[in-house]
Amino acid sequence: MITLYHSPNSRSTRIVALVKELDALDHVRIERVTIPRTDGSGARDPANPHPEGKVPLLDDDGTLVRESSAIVQHLADLFPKAGLAIPHGHRQRGAYLGWLAWYAGVLEPVLIVEAAGLDHPLLRQTFRGGAEARARLASALGDSPFLLGDRFTAADLLLHSPFAWFGKPGVPAIDAWVDRCTARPGAAFAAAFDAAPPAP
Repeated sequence: MITLYHSPNSRSTRIVALVKELDALDHVRIERVTIPRTDGSGARDPANPHPEGKVPLLDDDGTLVRESSAIVQHLADLFPKAGLAIPHGHRQRGAYLGWLAWYAGVLEPVLIVEAAGLDHPLLRQTFRGGAEARARLASALGDSPFLLGDRFTAADLLLHSPFAWFGKPGVPAIDAWVDRCTARPGAAFAAAFDAAPPAP
């Protein structure tokens, strides 16, 4: 049995969207938990086995998978019929994995540093700046609808998510891409799921 530990309107919301896109709702149980929020609300939930009390966390038959990029890759590979993963042996597999790693290693840190108003040469040298990250995305998209061409993949689902959360950056190629991603069934399902009251 696979269990996703999820707190509404958090980083795990995109994993709920992924489960829907993978047509895996019958195979993944979504367990709502609480987490500490930046506004001081919420609290660590003893029902959440994440060692830091965070979400998302995936329990795949006793194996815990942490971090969004790892969970996205794990689930997309587990449910290949949905076509959201680039399979082993495909010429685009490396590029696909590169985007998943770039999200965790560059894009999210850059956006958090930018939102916090921090600036330091070491940060810019290590992660690039927000402008460089957005330019990288815009260049990769070009005239294509998605990061790897005409095909929507789990990389698009992951990488568009901070812009869906914090707002589009005003770069035409990125804004149009975010609109395409948020118009998909997974995004609508996740929004409705988070808005619904928890089951008794």
